[in-house]
Amino acid sequence: MVAVLRDTTLVRSPWSATFRELLYEVEESLLLVSPFIKRSKVAQVLRALEDRGIERSVRVDVLTDLRPESTLNGSTDLEAILDLGHRLPNFRLTYLPSLHAKVYLADQKAAIVTSGNLTESGISGNIEYGVLFRGGRVVREIRNDFEAYALLGAKVSTEEVAGLLDAMGELKVLFRRAEQTVRAQARRAFRDRLEATHVQLLRHRARGTTINRILSDTIVFLLAKGPLKTTELHPLIQRIHPDICDDSVDRIIDGVHFGKKWKHHVRGAQVCLRREGRIRYVGDRWEFAQ
Repeated sequence: MVAVLRDTTLVRSPWSATFRELLYEVEESLLLVSPFIKRSKVAQVLRALEDRGIERSVRVDVLTDLRPESTLNGSTDLEAILDLGHRLPNFRLTYLPSLHAKVYLADQKAAIVTSGNLTESGISGNIEYGVLFRGGRVVREIRNDFEAYALLGAKVSTEEVAGLLDAMGELKVLFRRAEQTVRAQARRAFRDRLEATHVQLLRHRARGTTINRILSDTIVFLLAKGPLKTTELHPLIQRIHPDICDDSVDRIIDGVHFGKKWKHHVRGAQVCLRREGRIRYVGDRWEFAQ
């Protein structure tokens, strides 16, 4: 979802279409800067290059953080980096342990500076925000900056990534064994405390409002960008409010319902908004009435 301001475009979630358009603009050089990288998004990158038959000529540079913790907790797939190395002759990988930026550049044409990682959640799931720059001095400066940052990092070969992947396999086994040695009592205490923390956070969410108001405001926010079916609204609302839209459990805290009945509450919010004249149902879609 975008709003154009001359050569600058605001990039709002979900921004998968904008990312896809950037990939299909690449002709000579693609720069991917992201601390976390997942295999599904790398597959999309490879498809975009192979669709136009430029995978053997294009230069692809990746700047990322290869800390073992990112692989252990599932934030990064080392297999994704291996896929790039095995299928792209002109692939270069740079390890920057202090990297937090997320930047994507197509040649000197376009640059996306965003909060979203090169992951499914970063591009299609989470609430992210960014800016797309087209051409001119700004894109050149962004590329120059990150090519300079790359000089500060460590160049890592595909073979070295394969070795790191083998080492991570051993680490995962040890990690699982360590988890299994934790006493059942300690695990129960942890789960109880975690649940108490969730309840505390939900209590803050419930203070001074209602579930209907939270969902109504969210529906208005989403429909302001364009008409949507109810089945399209549900996943978007759930992504914004995962704590409220919990399919697994029903909670009532301070009179506010949280849990598996959330879709019924969405329906109630839609009915209230229609009565107020703020939204309307046309065909099979809800739309913003103002």
